[in-house]
Amino acid sequence: MPRGEKPYRVYRGGRVKGRVPLETRPTRTPERRPDGRARYRGPERPRRKTRRWGWGRIVLVGVIVLLVLIALWGALSYVAFAKGVHAANERLPKGVRAALVKQDGLLLSKSTYILVMGTDHAQTNARSGLRHSDSMMVVRTDPKHHRLYYLSILRDLRVEVPGYGTQKINAAYQFGGAPLAIRTVRSVTGLPINHVVLVDFADFRKLIDDLGGITVNVPEAIRSNKFDCPYKPSQCARWPGWRFHKGPQHMNGQRALVYSRIRENLLNPSDSDASRAGRQQQVVQAIMSKASGPGTLIKMPFVGDNLMRPVATDLSAWQLLQLGWVKFRSGSTIHCRLGGTADGGYILRDEEAANVLLMVEGKSAPQPPAAGSLFGSGCSNKVLG
Repeated sequence: MPRGEKPYRVYRGGRVKGRVPLETRPTRTPERRPDGRARYRGPERPRRKTRRWGWGRIVLVGVIVLLVLIALWGALSYVAFAKGVHAANERLPKGVRAALVKQDGLLLSKSTYILVMGTDHAQTNARSGLRHSDSMMVVRTDPKHHRLYYLSILRDLRVEVPGYGTQKINAAYQFGGAPLAIRTVRSVTGLPINHVVLVDFADFRKLIDDLGGITVNVPEAIRSNKFDCPYKPSQCARWPGWRFHKGPQHMNGQRALVYSRIRENLLNPSDSDASRAGRQQQVVQAIMSKASGPGTLIKMPFVGDNLMRPVATDLSAWQLLQLGWVKFRSGSTIHCRLGGTADGGYILRDEEAANVLLMVEGKSAPQPPAAGSLFGSGCSNKVLG
């Protein structure tokens, strides 16, 4: 074999242009020593690719966070509300629960009768020290038909008060407090009073202000007389009176309290105590609507305990929440009045009083009072004035 000749031949193959890519280990930038020489630290680790979140994952996480916040907000709201209800239960006078008719089942599905009475610090029986009952109203819920019934009982209605003979019905509260008032209403109407709510007008304004005010549709223009003057007698001589224009209007606590207690409308000679009872129904209905509205639910952690400040009741927090749902779902409201004819400071029950009670129980169609009757009994889809 000639010198310089290789024992094998070299054949060139593959692509003519370009190079075959080879797997190479990742290189690492060498570090420099103080003397300038390179220091090799080994190959660099390959970088992991970062995965971006898709819209589906972002939406899912957002929904979960929102549900957690709603649950937390609901828990705080219930704690604040339950605290106020517990205080309201503690304020309930002794003997009241024994006078009530026990009800089985949920308020969400069964009808219930609630006696609402307004009491006033300003008018007190000097002998017994008991407050004056300024208003009486029975609220009946009808969850099956999504209806609410408001039955106003005129305070001058002549009835038999157990143990005290013939008296005005509002005298029952003065003689025996809430227990005697409950028994009197039960004997007069025959309705089973399952629960009671006592409203103190001294804190009534604060409740409405905490709710942010209420909206009331005033049926006619009103101007009060001097007996409703909030100032000193010397300042009431030139006082023009409280004024309310016709139509829907937003009221704060003071104006709502005045509206519900106006005794005489100088712009309408036919206005009476029965009209006053109708205005009280409007205010109570507006408060219930506002208390069960979304705006109040949002503020519940901050105002939950204040909502029950003017109230004493046997209803629990869970029962009041059920009532709020029943009120929210109610599609119609029936306004009723138990009255009669005026007779020397009393109001004698008329023949329609028995029929009104059937209307409240849903056993008869609503019939309004007789035309021209100032204190007559009846029911209507509108507020009775």
